[in-house]
Amino acid sequence: MKNIQMVDLKGQYQKIKDVVDASIAQVLDTTAYINGPQVHQFQKNLETYLGVKHVIPCANGTDALQIAMMGLDLKPGDEVITADFTFAATVEVIALLQLTPVLVDVDPNSFNIDVEAIKKAITPKTKAIVPVHLFGYCANMEAIMEIAEAHNLYVIEDNAQAIGATYTFSDGRKAQAGTIGHVASTSFFPSKNLGCYGDGGAIFTNDDALAHRLRGIVNHGMYERYHHDVVGVNSRLDSIQAAVLDAKLPHLDTYNQARRNAARAYNAAFKDHKNITIPSGIDTCKGICDTCDCHVFHQYTLKLKGVDRDALVKHLNENGIPCGVYYPIPLHLQKAYKDARYKEEDFPVTNQLVKEVISLPMHTELDADQIEFITATVINFINSNS
Repeated sequence: MKNIQMVDLKGQYQKIKDVVDASIAQVLDTTAYINGPQVHQFQKNLETYLGVKHVIPCANGTDALQIAMMGLDLKPGDEVITADFTFAATVEVIALLQLTPVLVDVDPNSFNIDVEAIKKAITPKTKAIVPVHLFGYCANMEAIMEIAEAHNLYVIEDNAQAIGATYTFSDGRKAQAGTIGHVASTSFFPSKNLGCYGDGGAIFTNDDALAHRLRGIVNHGMYERYHHDVVGVNSRLDSIQAAVLDAKLPHLDTYNQARRNAARAYNAAFKDHKNITIPSGIDTCKGICDTCDCHVFHQYTLKLKGVDRDALVKHLNENGIPCGVYYPIPLHLQKAYKDARYKEEDFPVTNQLVKEVISLPMHTELDADQIEFITATVINFINSNS
């Protein structure tokens, strides 16, 4: 059996090595390292894949989220509602722009932002909602868009973990994650479902005027060289990363299907265990969608009951199985984002999840032997210690 990795980037690369190497060599030959033809080609191909009018590439996913907010011209003090159970980048950019983050609890099954909590958090100062499609599973975008329309709010999708996921509306209509809100951001960090070999990100929108503004912001506020029309930043996807991404994009659906197949195998092993709750979104979606493409499994995350999670993590590592705890501390308890407005009773789900969750290896190269070893090791430990 091959060594188990949390993400097997080398194994994935080996399968497309010739195409990737040729794409990178082309950039080196042309020496067009910034805004070269590979960036424009990837942009167009990603627009086609997503079915969105505008993709604006940028330097990383955190920049993408910040630039999306800058493009909406939000003002200091404006309130932005987002989930408490997510990576800090989501709230980080809100604070950096001197907006007011409003953290709310999440759904215990999907781990995504709780719709009822959003409704309770809206005030006259609320200007935007940032749903995070956590671990590759689409948030309840239909309900979120209805809330936004009723209160005249922007919706900024944080799609860093869910590129390629499809959301199904109640009428059967489908849309790609990241194309439903007013604007969306994504990350191409190497471990993402569509990852480059460095840092990269992009912003998506169907709004022509907003897209024009965003294109200026990513390039120092310039549309014409040395003419600065808006306040901007320096955040551009370099041509080598664009070449890598364009080589990998045709494989994205296959990559996501491989992840779903691995998730099904995990689910089959864990589904009847009394101490384990398997993820929502595949074989468990209960009518949320009519196919299983709503989840692309950036992470495969279990909830544990009556299990010493830290001891399990230690046991897995001792047996050559990497794992992760995403996330061990709620954002509302992080030193940088503590606020007297937050009450512990407002976050019962998040406060429980941080004690229970564990993420197992999930990537495109997992094989049946590895999954069998991982699942058997988890189950044997729990059965022997609970």
